[in-house]
Amino acid sequence: QVRLVESGGGLVQAGGSLRLSCAASGSIFSINRMGWYRQPPGKQRELVALISSGSSTNYTDSVKGRFTISRDNAKNTVYLQMNSLIPEDTAVYYCNADVRSRSYPWGRDYWGQGTQVTVSS
Repeated sequence: QVRLVESGGGLVQAGGSLRLSCAASGSIFSINRMGWYRQPPGKQRELVALISSGSSTNYTDSVKGRFTISRDNAKNTVYLQMNSLIPEDTAVYYCNADVRSRSYPWGRDYWGQGTQVTVSS
């Protein structure tokens, strides 16, 4: 069984920074794409950033230049460094990963439980 566990959320003032981490554990062969999504209050979940196994990255326009996604393949961990935070970044942030494991050698999507990020004005 593969698990994704997020950490690093919290309350921060506008202009501040937070760093989210998401560690994958279990019988993992390899991890393809990893990413961060968020769900603002009363809205649908949206993509924030993606990183490929080769560390190519993509960002939604609203976070470009402020957020940085990275990964440590040796630790099966993905990070999201969030700088210059604004109140509109307030959301539950979810980690996502396409994982090849003993049970699913062809790959399967997994989600973390979510971590709350609140930016006060």
